[in-house]
Amino acid sequence: MDLVELLAPAGSREALIAAIESGANAVYLAGNMFGARAYAENFDEEGLREAIRMAHLRNVLINVTVNTIVDDRELPAMADYLRFLYEAGADAILVQDLGVARLAREVVPNLPLHASTQMTVHNLDGVLALEKMGFTRVVLSREVSLATIKHIIANCHVEIEVFVHGALCVCYSGQCLMSSLIGGRSGNRGRCAQPCRLPYTLVDEQDKDVLEDSAGKYLLSPRDMKTIELLPELIDAGVASLKIEGRMKRPEYVAIVVNNYRQAIDRHYAGQFQVTDKNEHDLAQIFNRDFTTAYLEKKQGRNMMSDRRPNNRGLMLGRVMAYDRQAGMVTIKLNDTLAVGDQVDFWVKVGGRVTATVKDLHIVKSGKNRNMVAVERAEAGSVAAFPVESPVYEHDRAFKVFDNELMEWAKGFYNTGAPVRRIPVDVTVETAVGQPLTITMVDVDGNKAIGQTKFIGQEAIKRPLGEDTIRKQVARLGTSVFELRTLTCHIIGQVMVPMSEINEARRQAVERLEEQRLAKYNRPKLAYHGLSAAKTAQKRVNTGIAAVVDNLEKAQAALEAGADWLIFGGESYSHMAITPMEYEKAIYMAHKRSAKIALNTPRIIRDAEEEAFHKWLRTVASYQPDAINVHNIGALAVVKELTDIPVHTDYSVIAYNHKTLTYLQELGVSGATLSPELNLTQVEALAKTSPIPLGCIVDGNLELMVSEYCATGSFIGGLHTGKCSAPCVNSGKKFFLKDRKDIKFPLVMDQYCHMHVLNANRLSMLPHAMKFRKMGISQLRIEGRYMTAGELKKIVANYKKYLIYDNDLNEQEKAVAMGLEGSGITRGHYFRGVL
Repeated sequence: MDLVELLAPAGSREALIAAIESGANAVYLAGNMFGARAYAENFDEEGLREAIRMAHLRNVLINVTVNTIVDDRELPAMADYLRFLYEAGADAILVQDLGVARLAREVVPNLPLHASTQMTVHNLDGVLALEKMGFTRVVLSREVSLATIKHIIANCHVEIEVFVHGALCVCYSGQCLMSSLIGGRSGNRGRCAQPCRLPYTLVDEQDKDVLEDSAGKYLLSPRDMKTIELLPELIDAGVASLKIEGRMKRPEYVAIVVNNYRQAIDRHYAGQFQVTDKNEHDLAQIFNRDFTTAYLEKKQGRNMMSDRRPNNRGLMLGRVMAYDRQAGMVTIKLNDTLAVGDQVDFWVKVGGRVTATVKDLHIVKSGKNRNMVAVERAEAGSVAAFPVESPVYEHDRAFKVFDNELMEWAKGFYNTGAPVRRIPVDVTVETAVGQPLTITMVDVDGNKAIGQTKFIGQEAIKRPLGEDTIRKQVARLGTSVFELRTLTCHIIGQVMVPMSEINEARRQAVERLEEQRLAKYNRPKLAYHGLSAAKTAQKRVNTGIAAVVDNLEKAQAALEAGADWLIFGGESYSHMAITPMEYEKAIYMAHKRSAKIALNTPRIIRDAEEEAFHKWLRTVASYQPDAINVHNIGALAVVKELTDIPVHTDYSVIAYNHKTLTYLQELGVSGATLSPELNLTQVEALAKTSPIPLGCIVDGNLELMVSEYCATGSFIGGLHTGKCSAPCVNSGKKFFLKDRKDIKFPLVMDQYCHMHVLNANRLSMLPHAMKFRKMGISQLRIEGRYMTAGELKKIVANYKKYLIYDNDLNEQEKAVAMGLEGSGITRGHYFRGVL
């Protein structure tokens, strides 16, 4: 039986050491480029080489994240970087971008590929598709259930990796545009600004706060994941790798979390599984926003959210008994230990939060005089007093957010200058008069190395070598990874060998044993092949207007206005199921007007919904649509397998470079919608080289997030009770999330109970419609699902008008077009791009 891998994060050298020394089997980290945590310290090339060597000596694997989307101009650098990672000995790369996956197959075909969680793989279809594409491991979305994990593992042959601890994204990873579109910092490019951790108010159309004081303001901020108690089920399910989130976290966090999960895993394999109170205490103390098992067991509703506080809350220390304003001294009865150097947060009734570092600590003795005794540490149950500069109030809650003693203990995993977890070696020393002294080292894995003195043993005059003397020298393994387990000495005669010679022989043996341990990671040299340049596509396209709609009324409106394409169905913004009959009717309506139609599929298809999806595909294929529009790699594979209908990929299958477009063509795709994070210059370059027709979204309220979590169901509908009252439908209201600047982001809930957060401002490129035609873009796409039929009809008609202009608009014409657009307009990234 293969033992499960404990996979730890490292955003710095110290975190890497902490991960290795606290018990990780593998570490994931990033170089200075192309990692999805661009704000971590990360590793330069020299640091990566050192990290890989350090890990491999200990049989720890290094997986390198190259899980961002890349622009065409970055592909040569990416190719060089992939070659470097191969030659440096990286054990695998994690990728998000299909173009990067294809590039890796070109330049480093033997380097294992892992599918990042940014690829949004959430069902068996997606896993099987990636398996066929040559991926050796898939990191599942954090939204999958334990039952789904078991089902996937039982029916695939790739390794499955799942997150078990750390921060959660409220959006399906890889599908979030919120940071990008409102802040210009793209999560898909590794620069997420975490707008989900900011305060929002849930309001209706009248701008009324529908929650009032029944919830906090951090309505998009999930609790942290903790699954230590579910480890036996995950391991028994066959999960290959248990992943801890935290490349932005400090090394002490890595050490504590890895150490506690290591303990629990080892207990499981020993048949003595338990999660101790200390495990729970240390995991909560090091960092928590409160804990959740996310979707592994069930939908948690409001119980999954840290709506009162988006950052570390530490451990509840107690409530304020009294505060002496004159002395600036607070008194608390402690629920936990408190020591000098600890940090305490007070959740005060007025003013939010007060933070104090404990510099002086006293225990308050009971009795008439209530004497205070100065101490370094106060135990749980005692009454303690310490200075706090800002006022706090009676009954305010106090939380210990920094435990100095725990942090100092955690530092011991990485700052001692010597290994903590050493590799036992058995040593044999042979020496005799007239012979060199030989040291043979054998490690626990059977690797063997020999060191030998140049000095020939002489007859001892005073002090012949004995076992104690030899042991003292051989055991000096210093900062090497080894420790002496057994020593066997064969000493023939009264021998004298200088200590310096013995030390040199030991050094040789250690060095050669390290080489033996590293030998299995050696790889053949790469044959260098230059990166093939993108070829200019010799083609002419007829540019048309495509309207995305979710009901027949909007379909009719778009067609009447002259839409050339309908993209019909998929997720309904009105929460209503779309029947096969409606799909058939939409196809009839489109073809009657000589328009084409692509049937839309859902962005998210849960594992339990796959069978119904397959049945739906077989049914609608008989209606002869012009295309099927897919949102993920699993749906793409299934459409190709079950139908002969042309496939178009939506923008959620991110197409950001020509390598991706080439790969999509090879997978049988007939058309692709480009990423809305591209600017016009990038779009024009891709249009010249794309082997397949391209579409661009030019109008509509773009989806910022798609989430398994629903704010209305969680905080109004009682979802945490196991049943939702469906306020999104039954209340008759529209809901919005209002941010600190009073900007309101519309919320829509589809028929599958996914929440979609839309951009507050409508994208419009109306004055620039002709630019796309001149570039050779095939489809100008209007997102019509959040529009009324009347609004959609006008917008389609306007684009039909401006699309055919031969030249860009002059100032007067532009003013007219902008008048037609109305207010609340954004140009998206077309003129600014993303970081």
